[in-house]
Amino acid sequence: MRVLIAEDDTLLRQGLVLLLETEGFEVVGAASDLPEFWGMVEERDPDVVVVDVRLPPDFRDEGLRAAAALRRARPGFPVLVLSAHVEEGYAAELLGDDAGGIGYLLKDRVGDITEFMGALRRVAAGGTALDPEVISQLLNRQHAADDPLASLTAREREVLALMAEGHDNTRISGLLGLSGAAVSKHIGNIFTKLGLNSTTTGHRRVLAVLAFLRRESVC
Repeated sequence: MRVLIAEDDTLLRQGLVLLLETEGFEVVGAASDLPEFWGMVEERDPDVVVVDVRLPPDFRDEGLRAAAALRRARPGFPVLVLSAHVEEGYAAELLGDDAGGIGYLLKDRVGDITEFMGALRRVAAGGTALDPEVISQLLNRQHAADDPLASLTAREREVLALMAEGHDNTRISGLLGLSGAAVSKHIGNIFTKLGLNSTTTGHRRVLAVLAFLRRESVC
């Protein structure tokens, strides 16, 4: 798998290159700013990109905007965004379309190799990977009475939060101590309450996470 990195911090950038190569990925480039990043995207045709939210010259949201632009040009292109802090609006904006292949992690997660590599592989395969800290903050928000998310039970919200982190049914089952059948039932209830029937266009797991994040981003 061909990976392109965009990270201005030299040590982290080099560390990511070493980590990914050790894990069997082909790192096709490691950019330190946006012009270099865009040049590498065009020249080296990566399969997935790992990009910092804040890049030179202004260190605001350049990486996020680059990720969004890349996905507009190539719908569904896998992007894993890294951020130093929890910035909830970024997660909702990243999931602004109905496609998977999106991840948002705190940089601290890079130190957990298993977790980070699992997230990157899920994103590259078209799934989602949302940082648990982001999900935790979103879950602490209050919900409007007419919001379909408000109809979810506490257990269904736990399941949806783990779906947002990118976990599959087997992993959710293990984390919550539930049977596979129980997890499937909860997910089915979530789809029903959010109006995501089997004929809904798009990946229902992604759409459920979208509903969750879109609602929270405007609370």
